[in-house]
Amino acid sequence: MKQPTHKQIATYLTNYALSELVKYVVEDTACTVEQAMERVYNSKFMDILQDEDGELYVQSPAYLYELMKKMEE
Repeated sequence: MKQPTHKQIATYLTNYALSELVKYVVEDTACTVEQAMERVYNSKFMDILQDEDGELYVQSPAYLYELMKKMEE
């Protein structure tokens, strides 16, 4: 069985984190999924999360959500 590449792992973990961030926004704000996606994907945090060199994607989604909220303040 072939091992996944670093890029594949980073992509998977980033996508997972993004889906969880959207869930957290929906739960916290009672907005629609579409509104939550817009908030997450248009946030300044998005660029930081997608930076593979920073490897922020390895953190828990709950921790990432707290970071995102702090950046929005």
